[in-house]
Amino acid sequence: MKALVTGGGGFLGGEIVRLLLERGDCVRSFSRGEYPKLTRIGVNQFRGDLVDREAVIRAAEGCDAVFHVAARAGIWGSYGEFYQANVTGTENVIAACQHHGINRLVYTGSPSVVFDGHDVEGGNESLPYPAHYEAHYPRTKAMAEKLVLAANSPQLATVSLRPHLIWGPGDNHLVPRIIARGKAGKLRRIGSRPCMVDTVYVGNAAKAHLLAADRLLPGGTISGKAYFISNGEPIPLWEMVNRILAAAGLPPVRRSVPAGAALAAGAFFETLWNIFKLSGEPPMTRFVAREMATAHWFDISAARRDLAYQPEISIEEGLKRLGIFLSGGSDEL
Repeated sequence: MKALVTGGGGFLGGEIVRLLLERGDCVRSFSRGEYPKLTRIGVNQFRGDLVDREAVIRAAEGCDAVFHVAARAGIWGSYGEFYQANVTGTENVIAACQHHGINRLVYTGSPSVVFDGHDVEGGNESLPYPAHYEAHYPRTKAMAEKLVLAANSPQLATVSLRPHLIWGPGDNHLVPRIIARGKAGKLRRIGSRPCMVDTVYVGNAAKAHLLAADRLLPGGTISGKAYFISNGEPIPLWEMVNRILAAAGLPPVRRSVPAGAALAAGAFFETLWNIFKLSGEPPMTRFVAREMATAHWFDISAARRDLAYQPEISIEEGLKRLGIFLSGGSDEL
């Protein structure tokens, strides 16, 4: 298979690239930057921005499948930035597939597209998109996912995977944020309920993408569908946070704030940042407050059934690998 991975130099994208190469596929990456580690392992790199349709079309030429992983992530920023990267960028990836007659598109979605601020316990793919979002990321990811699934046709088979809270060695988002706040003493438990969440180790999330690509055919079983992906091991949120801190040699979080106070603080800081156009991200937002004070874990039986997905790396094993990496181990790529 000749595959294009958008965001191939990133955390999940890099792991997808590695797995594709391991099994002998030909891989190219499309990213804004140049990644020497990709060059060393024989990846053909195309530099450009997702909003540049012609650049995306050039990168996709001659490919059999596209893994669209790149996105604008985060909890803060302008709506325009999120829209351009997540919606316009996805429109351009779909256009590139259609232009070249590529018949397989695996899109990296997010469970946040169905998050309405309330507990989700064992939710499956029948969960609806909410009418309102409190952050630009889930709103634009939902818009992009709808575009991907609507583009499914007899000529182009599409599927959206929704990996939940990806972590592992090389993580440049979730783990570094937890560790940085833990070191600074800024982490607080939100609320007193032992809310259950599920997460997914990066290697498992990447493997799910390959399984989807291998089963993706126009008119096939998984075409035009979305699937939740996780480790299938829900645990209390703050237990997971503390285990990540322990992997970094840091003490657990002991202090807490009421959920209502965190939500009020989020609304206050959002208003302050919007009025005064402050740089960086607020210390708390309503979206984060609700996510940290609610349960969100998902039924992955559809992925097990349709993709033959089985999480191969447990949370315990993943944490061992993370601890080795944080203590000076090298990136697997």
